[in-house]
Amino acid sequence: MSQSHLLRQLPAVNDLLETPQLQQLAERSSHAAVVHSARVTLDQLRNELRSSTDEIDTLKLSVEAVAARVACLVEQEEKPALRPVINATGILLHTGLGRAPLPQAAINAMSEISRSYASVELDLVSGKRSQRAVAVERLLTELTGAEAALVVNNNAGATLLTLAAMASGREVPVSRGELIEIGGSFRLPDVMSVSRAKLHEVGTTNKTRLSDYEQAINESTAALLLVHPSNFAVVGFSSSVTLEELVALGRERGVPVIHDIGSGALINFSEYGFADEPVATDSVAAGADVVLFSGDKLLGGPQAGVIIGKREHVSRIASHPLARAFRVDKLTLAALRETLQLYRHTKKAKREIPLLQLLGASVDSLRTRAGELAGKLIESCPGLVTEVVDETTFLGGGSLPAQQLSTVALAFQPRDAHSSLSVEELAASLRSGTPAIVGRINQGRLLLDLRSVFPGEDSALADAVQTAATGK
Repeated sequence: MSQSHLLRQLPAVNDLLETPQLQQLAERSSHAAVVHSARVTLDQLRNELRSSTDEIDTLKLSVEAVAARVACLVEQEEKPALRPVINATGILLHTGLGRAPLPQAAINAMSEISRSYASVELDLVSGKRSQRAVAVERLLTELTGAEAALVVNNNAGATLLTLAAMASGREVPVSRGELIEIGGSFRLPDVMSVSRAKLHEVGTTNKTRLSDYEQAINESTAALLLVHPSNFAVVGFSSSVTLEELVALGRERGVPVIHDIGSGALINFSEYGFADEPVATDSVAAGADVVLFSGDKLLGGPQAGVIIGKREHVSRIASHPLARAFRVDKLTLAALRETLQLYRHTKKAKREIPLLQLLGASVDSLRTRAGELAGKLIESCPGLVTEVVDETTFLGGGSLPAQQLSTVALAFQPRDAHSSLSVEELAASLRSGTPAIVGRINQGRLLLDLRSVFPGEDSALADAVQTAATGK
């Protein structure tokens, strides 16, 4: 049959809209949505017919068949792009999955604050206008020992704003080994360029000495910037300057020191097996004039950039015109405040901050959970080979890239090499289901890593695997 004849066989939009299936769908969804999907579907079919060299089954061009395809497209497009996910990748701070889950106290605070109006920039005692950072400044200064604090939308924003306020038109020496690129191809040199600070590279990629900074300081130097390379590691023949050394030099030469610690730890993570991660309190105690870090990584709170340090510098940053462009809303402030509140009692923070809960889970407890899940799935999914495997994972989110974390995962693969359900199809089915489950494929097996799965999600995970594997 000729291509032109096949194209003429395609039903018209009005014919499709008169089918009972799409009439019911238009009532439930909307007439406009069904019309749009019908037009998109017909365009797709025309393209397929024009490009195909195979024999076309004309039944696929019937009104009923095309209407069914339109209905599938409507249902697919009605699924929100932003949905809850069970994170079974093992990566605790998975950037694609929103990094740190929030503590329940933070969720409750966001819900309460969002219902009505809130004292975002109003002092309820005096009735006068206030600053929104007041909501969290006292907690940040109490927890870190800093004189003042400011919160912006993320740490890249904190870096840009700080450099714009403190170093616009002037030089900032930075080690070549610290000119990092963060997620989404945002590079520190580019951020500095936008801030109008002048990058003065010192040292080499693997070795930077204090003398390199000493020689770089001149009458145009605005600040010294030390950046923690949180998303990569330089090993082997390398050396770098410590914060204490840089602070001593800065004081001697009258130049402020900015320390970008990146991930934002408020506690020592060595008890979780991670070494050398800078803690905000230590940076302040070492004398850094300004310290920058994220709110949604190791701190375990909402996406935010935190600026703490000497009052004169923080005040200058807060008064810069860009500060308004980077400010956070009332929901972020509410969530951050409750997260910080938990850190006033370290045991409570470890118990109630989800990131710390997941980190604190023992390998034995993960293995026990995995064994229970495997027992259920081996029985209910005979078409799958289900195993419990010991694995290693990473924290993620650009944090502690070279340090591994022990974990336990469920591993799945089809029992029959000629099975109609491949590992990739199983993974795709779990991602598109409700709840959506994201795992990782390794060496021909789908791994669902329990390090990043909360115990309360185990039952839903098992049900989803059974549905995806058996269709029941």
